[in-house]
Amino acid sequence: MTLSHTPSTRAGGTYAIGGDLPVARLGYGAMRLTGPGIWDLPADPDNAVAVLRRAVELGVTFIDTADCYGPYVSEDLIRRALHPYDGVTIATKGGVVRPGPGLWRPVGRPEYLRQCVEMSLRRLGVCTIDLYQLHAIDPLVPLADQLGVLAELRAEGKIRHIGLSEVTVAEIEASRALTPIASVQNQYNLTERRSEEVLAHCEREGICFIPWFPLAKGVLARPGGGLETVAAALGATPSQVALAWLLRRSPVVVPIPGTTSLSHLAENCAAAALELTDEQAAELDAPAGSAGT
Repeated sequence: MTLSHTPSTRAGGTYAIGGDLPVARLGYGAMRLTGPGIWDLPADPDNAVAVLRRAVELGVTFIDTADCYGPYVSEDLIRRALHPYDGVTIATKGGVVRPGPGLWRPVGRPEYLRQCVEMSLRRLGVCTIDLYQLHAIDPLVPLADQLGVLAELRAEGKIRHIGLSEVTVAEIEASRALTPIASVQNQYNLTERRSEEVLAHCEREGICFIPWFPLAKGVLARPGGGLETVAAALGATPSQVALAWLLRRSPVVVPIPGTTSLSHLAENCAAAALELTDEQAAELDAPAGSAGT
């Protein structure tokens, strides 16, 4: 089959984050717009802008970023490309600093988190951030203090919904005892399923589950194994099948594949129209790792 993408007929459908923020279920993750280190600018900022704009043209209505991507560069690029965001939800994250390449450290002091939100508002050019996610829980700061300041900012109208990232079921429930939680963003894909329990919990509780690295940093695009077999049967690519599997996995799942390539972007977006058979889904549901080895 030849895959095409028509936003009005997306097989992935939509999901209402927090019950009142509908987004197309295949989003875009903006981490890869910048490099892997710190103080990184994209090699071609104009291409990054073109990718963001094309994503929206292809039906993407949910874009995920963070203040530490760059840092700050990703949010600046998103504003340049898409402001005033007509029909597009921009989610961002704060509470993590990057003191060096490959280093990610949580900082959950309330005054710092307030500063993070205020600066993201300024960089994105908005009065309210629709979904603001605590990038990581800081074990050195009481959870009530971290979520307390975000709840204050929501009461001030600067945040619409609060999300979490890289959390356990116990941490989700501890957080929900303090404030409503609209989303959870954990690593999850065909070969990385340690968050199965978290996903099941989110589905039961109606919490949006946003899997980051949904294509395992490109590993799932490589040939070989059951994933390639299913892709060949459908006339699709392994990446498309991996994304289609995520969309089928649960109605609360909103994958955010990222890319700096316009052709890969089109390929990813077309996955929203790909339908797996029950047999194909069962083959991919086999123990993690068997589909991509």
